[in-house]
Amino acid sequence: MARSKSSQRWLQEHFNDSWVAKAQAEGYRSRACYKLIEINDKDRLFRSGMRVLDLGAAPGGWSQVAARLVGDHGTVLASDILEMEPLPGVTFIQGDFREDEVFQQILAALGGKADLVISDMAPNMSGSRAVDQPRAMYLAELALDMAKTVLEPEGRFLVKAFQGEGIEEFRRSLHDSFRTVVTRKPAASRPRSNEVYLLGSGLKMV
Repeated sequence: MARSKSSQRWLQEHFNDSWVAKAQAEGYRSRACYKLIEINDKDRLFRSGMRVLDLGAAPGGWSQVAARLVGDHGTVLASDILEMEPLPGVTFIQGDFREDEVFQQILAALGGKADLVISDMAPNMSGSRAVDQPRAMYLAELALDMAKTVLEPEGRFLVKAFQGEGIEEFRRSLHDSFRTVVTRKPAASRPRSNEVYLLGSGLKMV
């Protein structure tokens, strides 16, 4: 089957990508690990013993980093509609967290309120900004709703978003919910990508 020009470009970038090579050499599941590592180095997201919920976790790169940083006394709960290979120190729940049964499983597995919710979710990209941008912002909004439900007071939330229509409204929602909001663009993000990471700290309790 012939590949589209955009998928050919992605494959060429992927195999020529130094971050991909670095991830393979260091045993990480994805280049996305380095985005989270860089943000953590700057913002000190993780500490030993904390509870972390990773939304849209497959293939598991962010959960892999989180498990290492929270240590044996921490909890990392990963959730995705896709399958994910097991990871040491990570509990995985497969399913759509919008469904009550899956949501209840997540709450039970957390064993209490989360200290940090992280989301690297993104839609399957069609190549049309008019289609992809609303889908991406919808996922970010879903993640925010979940974060507000499961986070401890003063908890933190890191989410991927895409520059474009809807992001300023989403930023306002974050400012309504958290005491501080910052934007991060890690070095491991592809330069041509319009993805950014928004970090809300200090969940406000209404």
